[in-house]
Order: sequence, then C-alpha cells, then structure tokens
Amino acid sequence: MPSRADLRNVAIIAHVDHGKTTLVDAMLWQSGAFRENQDVENRVMDSMDLEREKGITILAKNTAVTHTMADGRAVTINIIDTPGHADFGGEVERGLEMVDGVVLLVDSSEGPLPQTRFVLRKALAKHLPIIVVINKVDRADARISEVIDEVYSLFMDLVDDDEADKLDFPIVFAAAKAGRASRTQPADGTMPESDNLEPLFEVIMETIPAPTYTEGAPLQALVTNLDSSPYLGRLALCRIVQGTLKRGQAVAWMRRDGSVQNLKLSELLMTNALERVPAESAGPGDIVAIAGIPDITIGETLADPANPVALPIIHVDEPSISMTIGINTSPLAGKSGKKLTARLVKARLDQELIGNVSIKVNPTERPDTWEVQGRGELQLAVLVEMMRREGFELTVGKPEVLTRTIDGKLHEPVERLTVDVPEEHLGTVTQLMGTRKGRMESMTNHGTGWVRLEFTVPARGLIGFRTEFLTQTRGTGIMHHVFEGYEPWAGEIMTRSTGSLVADRMGSVTSYALFNLQERGVMFVAPGEDVYEGMIVGENPRNEDMDVNPTKEKKLTNVRSSTGEELERLVPPRVHSLEQALEFCRADECLEVTPATVRMRKTILVGHERAKARSRAKKDA
Repeated sequence: MPSRADLRNVAIIAHVDHGKTTLVDAMLWQSGAFRENQDVENRVMDSMDLEREKGITILAKNTAVTHTMADGRAVTINIIDTPGHADFGGEVERGLEMVDGVVLLVDSSEGPLPQTRFVLRKALAKHLPIIVVINKVDRADARISEVIDEVYSLFMDLVDDDEADKLDFPIVFAAAKAGRASRTQPADGTMPESDNLEPLFEVIMETIPAPTYTEGAPLQALVTNLDSSPYLGRLALCRIVQGTLKRGQAVAWMRRDGSVQNLKLSELLMTNALERVPAESAGPGDIVAIAGIPDITIGETLADPANPVALPIIHVDEPSISMTIGINTSPLAGKSGKKLTARLVKARLDQELIGNVSIKVNPTERPDTWEVQGRGELQLAVLVEMMRREGFELTVGKPEVLTRTIDGKLHEPVERLTVDVPEEHLGTVTQLMGTRKGRMESMTNHGTGWVRLEFTVPARGLIGFRTEFLTQTRGTGIMHHVFEGYEPWAGEIMTRSTGSLVADRMGSVTSYALFNLQERGVMFVAPGEDVYEGMIVGENPRNEDMDVNPTKEKKLTNVRSSTGEELERLVPPRVHSLEQALEFCRADECLEVTPATVRMRKTILVGHERAKARSRAKKDA
C-alpha cells in the first residue's frame, strides 16, 4: 500500500508525572517551534488552569513539529500528549485512535507503575509499535538497569505467547527537562551522551510506520476530539484515514444513530506547533480540525457523499464509580454562585457528555439531581471543580462503586494498588489494607529503606483511603491505583472509624463555642463562618455522630473576672480540598459546593428526621 513518507503520528503515554509534557516541550523547542528569546511557559501543553495547579494532564492535546532528516527531507511529526492518570483513560483511548505508534515513558527511579500498565495495555491491544523511553536518567536515585528489567517483565505479563515479537522494542534514554536523549545507556544519575533529542527523533522515524492508504479510496475521516473557537464555533478534530479533505468540500456526516446528512465544511485547519493554521487540503494520515458542523460529536465519520462508509465507533471502558450531582439545597444557597437552577445544571452535564466519552449521566428519582458515572474519584472531582469555577452551586453525593451481576453473583470493581513506603510503615500499611479487604500480590525491597507493595483491593475500599494513608505514613507514602477488573462482592468494608460533629442550629461560629468544642475532636470551621443545622463542623474520634452548637456565645455579666480577658487559644481548623471532602463523606453525607467554599453536610439536615431515618434503617437491617 502507498504511504505518506513525510508524516508520522505518535502518542506519548506514561504514568502521571513521568515527564510526558516536559518531553513535548523539549521537542517543540528543538524543532524550532519557538523563537530563541520567546517567553514560553513550562509544560506549555497543559493549557487548563486545573492542569497547571494539579501538575497533571487532564485533556489529550495534539501538536506538530517539523523534523529535518539527515538527507534534508522535512517530516511532520504529529504528537498526541495524553493524560497519565487512569481516571482520564477515555482521553488515552481517543488519542490512540489518531496515531500509528506510541512512545512509552518510564521514570528511571520509580519504574513502571499502575497507569504505565494501563496505557501500555491499551497500546498493545491496538497492536501499535512501541518505543520505550527511560526518562529522568539524571536522577540521583536512578536505577536504570533494574527499571529496564521491570519494563520487560511488564511486557511479558501483558503480551500473549504468540506475540513475542512485541518484546523487541527500541529503548531510548532521556533527560527530558534538559532536552537530551541517547541510545546508549548512561551510568545511573548521569546525563545522556547526546546534547539534544536527535536520537529520539531518529528512533521515531525508524520505528513508527508512515500512514498508509488505498489509492483512489473514498473519503473517510474519524472525529476523535472536540474543541471550540470564538470565531468558528465547534471544531471537530479528525484523523483522515482515506481520501482527501478540502476547505469548502461537501461531505457526508455519518452520525452515531446511523443517519447521514450531506453538508459543506466552512473551514479546514492544520496544527503547526501550538497554532492551528488554515489549510486548503489535507490527505491520508493528517490530523485536522474542521468547522461548519455545530452538532458533530466524537466517534462520528466524515465520508464521501457519493460512497459514504462509516468507520468503527470509538469504544472506551465502562465507568466504575458514580456520584450524584444536583442543585444546592442548603439554607445558604445562592450566596456566591450565579448558576443555581436544575435546567442550567442539566445543560452543563449534557455539554460535558459531548466532549467526554468516558462519563455517563442518568436521571434519578429527584428531578433536580442526576447520577454521573465515571472512571474514578479524580475524574468526577475535576468535573465538579470545573462547574464550581463556572459559577455553579451544587449538592454532590458520596462516590459509590458500580456493581455488576455475573453468572447470578454480585461483582464489584477492584483496583490494582501500588504503594511506596518507608520500611518502618510496612506493618501499618498492611494492616490498613487488611481492613479494606486488600490482597497483597507482591512486595519489593530495593535496599534503599523503601518498600514497594502491590495489592488487589475493592474500589470502594480505596474511597477515603488516601487521607488515612498519608496520616499513618506521616506524609511520606506514595500511592497509585488503576482499575483491574471485577471480582465477587467482598462483604462489608469499614472505611471510616470516626464520627462527625454536626451543627444543631443556624448561625455564625464563635470563638467561645469552638474553644469548648475543640476538646471533642478536630474542627473544620473558623470563627465568623456561617453554619446551619445539619452541616458538618468537625470530626469526632468516636464512631457515632454528635450534635453540637458552634454558635454559642459567652454570657456577659457586670462582675469582673480575673481571667476574663485571657486569650482563647484555638487550634486552626482543618481545611479540606474538594477531593479530601469527597473522601471524608459517609453514605448519609454529601457536599455543598459553591464558587466560594466547599461545605460538608448531612443529606438529611433536620436532626430529628435523621434520627427517624437511622431507626428505620436498623429495623430494615
């Protein structure tokens, strides 16, 4: 078959924080995408505010660099920067639809981690050629040879016996931050011998095949992502599989529901570095953005009107976690947000469905609340955080796992958890996992004072685990987990042994009340904050909830006291992030999320109604 020798399409995949976006930065610089004196931010591909704040990639994005070969030929390399967190696996799966090969980054110290397994499994399933890059070889704690052995072990674990040829992959050693790469293995903790990324570009040209096509075949282009422009409206990002696409061309829009509509494209754009520039035409293998179809969505096909043939629809893994999102029903609703109605919330969730193929939105018994299903807590928390910043006020329920019935038995999702802890915390972590029904699969001691443990644990056992894990390991532990599959229901899991301190009335928090309450537990509120009945204001070390009055004021008398002017020494409140608050919640608790604050509250606010609900639950049990 004929091929495009002037083009390569490659995705960069890795575990979170192994250096994907930093490597793309260096490739852009060395390909001449920026002027020498141009002011460019680090991790330029992480364009969202949330991505920069969290230091992770959330949305897959594409860029293009022009590489000049030794013989003078110019080759365009389209690069897809994918997320490293498994919660955003839908972005990885879409990115792999656009490319002909992948670059797998592995940290020279941490080695393969759960998300490395996840993204590699996806690439192997699509039979894509793989280049392994051992990154950060200049780290002081680098252990390059051991990590290479671990990478081979991971490949052997994922490939079938008849796919031994997949173990014959090239290895490049890189320090992405310094923009250096080499085919020769350097000593641990030293820089690669080359002073640029030319060895990596050479391996990409040798390993990643050029896009192939059938001469004279009718047009076929698959929509793999969506974007928007203030001037052009919705943009559809497409990989052209066959044929040629031209500006103003008439095409057949083949929808997901099977219907076909003929229309004309208003604009055709191609990526050059970080900019989209107008183009007259594009051929097989090109990744383009087209405008003129306002309702087009991911997975649909643009085809030749005279011979419309649809491409396979993109399929992604099913969601494993769900939570409810609805309008704010607390007494303080409407104080800081502008978007408060059920109509606006539903419209925003429907908009998210268009560009995010890995979530689902289902109705609930209440007309102002919806069940949102996704891959993990982080993915759902990012959605809530984005809505919060857009001015929404929401009530968000506790994350719950999605179960399945297989062969008449109830099954639940399980996760593969990898933790790195100092040796002195080994027993503590093992005990924590035991209470959450975790099974230890392996334990590795690198002889550096740190131990790596791998567990298989029910997904619901990890809800709320991160905070407890960091507390027990004094902030030194590192944990990562990824969806593994479904196993029979493991029974009841006790995820939180403490109770909540619940406000029993509405009012403003006083220092006097907090001074007396802080002996009963950890407080979440500070003097002057508004509270209401049913709002969680602290954590109680006992298992039961406790109703308290955080608004109590000191009674004034006309009798002077020798200690009356003493300063009330208050312990600073514990402030929860959105993810921490979601972890903290029990089944009967939820969050009030507004642009100004995140509050934890009981689902049923009135105290005597909560007591009735508890008694009914005991009778039913």
